[in-house]
Amino acid sequence: MTAYRPFDDRYVYWHPETKLLDEKRSDLFAEFRPGNLFLTSRQKAERHWEGTPFYVTRHLPDMHLIRSASMCFPSALLAPPAPTNLLALATAAEAGAGFNLSKAASQYLDALGQEFAYAADFISPIWVHSLAIGYSPAYLAENTDGLRLDWPRIPLPNSKDLLLASAELGRKLADLLDPETDVDGVTSWNLRPEFKVIGVATRVDGGNLNDGAGDLAVTAGWGHGGQGGVTMPGKGKAITRPYASEELAAIEQGASAPGLSLEQALAQLGETTVDVYLNDVAYWRCVPSGVWSYTIGGYQVMKKWLSYREKALLGRDLKVEEVREVMRMARRIAAILLLQPALDANYEAVKASTWSWNPK
Repeated sequence: MTAYRPFDDRYVYWHPETKLLDEKRSDLFAEFRPGNLFLTSRQKAERHWEGTPFYVTRHLPDMHLIRSASMCFPSALLAPPAPTNLLALATAAEAGAGFNLSKAASQYLDALGQEFAYAADFISPIWVHSLAIGYSPAYLAENTDGLRLDWPRIPLPNSKDLLLASAELGRKLADLLDPETDVDGVTSWNLRPEFKVIGVATRVDGGNLNDGAGDLAVTAGWGHGGQGGVTMPGKGKAITRPYASEELAAIEQGASAPGLSLEQALAQLGETTVDVYLNDVAYWRCVPSGVWSYTIGGYQVMKKWLSYREKALLGRDLKVEEVREVMRMARRIAAILLLQPALDANYEAVKASTWSWNPK
């Protein structure tokens, strides 16, 4: 499985010798195993509106995951010799592995008194702390110029408690960004009220969707083939409207869980909502405008996903599970947006208590 684009995981055949689709990146594959986390970023922004420069995945990252020439950093490194195929992963893991950190970063953890033992889930607190900071709107706004010119610079907190609190937020983000990890209250089990109304697949006449009658075909013009077979995004059909009263009531009820008022929740989700059409008879109802426009690394996430699924390009209708996946994607992004006040508060706390160090 490879992370092709944000929220778009696909199966791929990897071979250690031949070049079937793209560069093998055998050094990257050598660090792949169940549980390891890859943080993806880039050296500088191509556009001022690219959104967060970070993404995270537990799958092999595509080189263009967030944009051209993405750089991928595994949270943990296998001890040499590195495996060259999937069958060697278990043996290599038993041989031992360590966090992928510089000497200075390791000294920082030691100074905080943070245990540096190898974690069962392969995740270093520094990496998920970086993810939490990188998804803070306040951090992105304050560092716009720097992010356009160079690698993101992440402040480190000067206390163990701050680091672990930030890392916990980063872990929540990592789960929300992983389409294969169910998140209680958001995608599975006791759904919070606000998520129940977001992204519901609906037929325009109020009837039941019929996958055998073409109701799930994406034909609204979300994508078309460009030069060299490259998929190009299209305009599609998305209708912006005010929230219905029952949608507002659900958002207000659910927002109370993270301690937000309706006004605060709408400030994150957007003051309007969008109905996103597959075709003339079917649409995903109530995709908040902030969710619909949400961008990671220059990709408008939901629109990018749809551009690859236009029937003329995909060669088939969507499956029922794929329609549900779009609903879950909308809910995951909504949960990320509702987490933003906590992410901003975390960034402000870290900024007020930043570690001072000399990385020599």
